Amino acid sequence: MILYEYPLHERIRTYLRLEHLALRLHQLAARMDALDHHFALVSLFELMDVAARPDLKSDLFKDLERQKHQLEGYRGNPAIAEAALEQVIAELASALEAMNNLTGKAGQSLLENDWLMSIRSRISIPGGTCEFDLPAYYAWQHKTGVHRQSELAQWVSTLTPLTQAVHLLLRLLRDSGAPQKVMATAGQFQQNLPQGRTFLLLRLALDQQLDVTPEISGNRLLVSIRMLRLGDDHRPHAAAEDIPFELALCA
Repeated sequence: MILYEYPLHERIRTYLRLEHLALRLHQLAARMDALDHHFALVSLFELMDVAARPDLKSDLFKDLERQKHQLEGYRGNPAIAEAALEQVIAELASALEAMNNLTGKAGQSLLENDWLMSIRSRISIPGGTCEFDLPAYYAWQHKTGVHRQSELAQWVSTLTPLTQAVHLLLRLLRDSGAPQKVMATAGQFQQNLPQGRTFLLLRLALDQQLDVTPEISGNRLLVSIRMLRLGDDHRPHAAAEDIPFELALCA
């Protein structure tokens, strides 16, 4: 099964992008090769760009507070596992404290690092980080993998409170949706969303053997999905048969 996720709110779109970049960054930074660490820096700079949204910190703080307040209301409910509930509340409280201690913009210390910013200014230029353009960066790439890993970990840590908050909020959001088996009739599926509830994320699980990809569009009122298959001309074409999949709407 391949799991596709589609944000139904702009705030969740930003969270998903941050999560995608943070996961890629940690995977690359854990390796030892200089080329992997080069692309770890690319991911770090992209993460900084997405995190630069002026309202991001306040959005994260509000969402953490809302989730904590909502879960605290379940205390004493016999249908809720008390230990699991307290663990999540503690995680939210820890994330709130870390966000509260985050002064200035996310990654502010990285912006003040002239060496890193010299790399950032050239890394988007094709071939812009060659040894004759950035000899100091070229020398850094020849240091040991352990040394590079140590410095990468230090730089990444400045964004850790933000990325951990995003991971936690997305985990809770995903857990709120129960998957249901549905059918795209003649490759098409449409569903009106229930009123009175704001859905933030759509999750779609599709059997890889079907060899189709979903084209998803949606808003707070309606979700529309069209199944496409790559043809011999290397262009996507609408699938004509009935295609089963699993759908979860998360609020």
